[in-house]
Amino acid sequence: MKKFSFAKMSGAGNDFILFDKKFDPSLLLLPEDIRAVCARRTGIGADGVLVIDDHQGYNFSMEYFNADGSTGSLCGNGARCAIRYAHLMGRDDQNFVKFISNGLEYKGEILDPVNIKFYLNEPYDLNLKMNLKGPGQTIPASFINTGSPHAVILINDIRKDAENSFYTDIQEVPVFELGRMIRYLDDFKPGGTNVNFIQLMGSKVLIRTYERGVEDETLACGTGSTAAALIANLRYDLKPPVKLVTQSGDELIVDFQQVDKRFRNVSLSGPAEVTFTGEFYSNKYFNKLEK
Repeated sequence: MKKFSFAKMSGAGNDFILFDKKFDPSLLLLPEDIRAVCARRTGIGADGVLVIDDHQGYNFSMEYFNADGSTGSLCGNGARCAIRYAHLMGRDDQNFVKFISNGLEYKGEILDPVNIKFYLNEPYDLNLKMNLKGPGQTIPASFINTGSPHAVILINDIRKDAENSFYTDIQEVPVFELGRMIRYLDDFKPGGTNVNFIQLMGSKVLIRTYERGVEDETLACGTGSTAAALIANLRYDLKPPVKLVTQSGDELIVDFQQVDKRFRNVSLSGPAEVTFTGEFYSNKYFNKLEK
């Protein structure tokens, strides 16, 4: 019977199960394993799984898996959690890290005992003029890929009833229902999209996100918050750094330089912490390792 250790981590309420292959080199995860450990009622429970390992020339490598077992996209809050963990384990170089994920190089910085900054690569596929088919209406939207694909919708552009009144309170928006519908629209084939709903509150942005791969609203989304900040800059002239208030109540800060609708030095900062550590045995999960 094999025992595996893990760290449960939270990035502004976006939660992850982190495995370190330095301690469990035989760890091999299949999609069904990911789904099992991420299940809220029968597993450990999380929005996704992080696997970090040593990597020559870097402080570490990071693999990210959505709660449904899918992979291949960037997770901003997951990256910040991995950076935090690497720092706690002494993998960083004087509060800076360089790591690799999905074959791409990234950097991160420990700002203080709680807050972590993650530097994203240049976003792409910008579209500020989308019109999405909603329930009985057409919803204006924007799109940008910040390592993961994101639609961004201002709640004031969504009609909430037949009398043509519009949403003015982000807490009233049916994020799950609208997000699930928009996530699968033909506009975003073949992979679908994450869907971010935003409300402007002075210099801040309130945000709620439906995440693909989790197939539900999460308490925060790092690449989604980054997408929302960039779109808010282009469409509503919010100047960097942009502060976003997530559904958890935690704030994320997105900083960047923008020239001719192209973004440089994009970073995501906010809280990341270990909430608990634990261990489990392979008779409940990962039975294939017994064979």
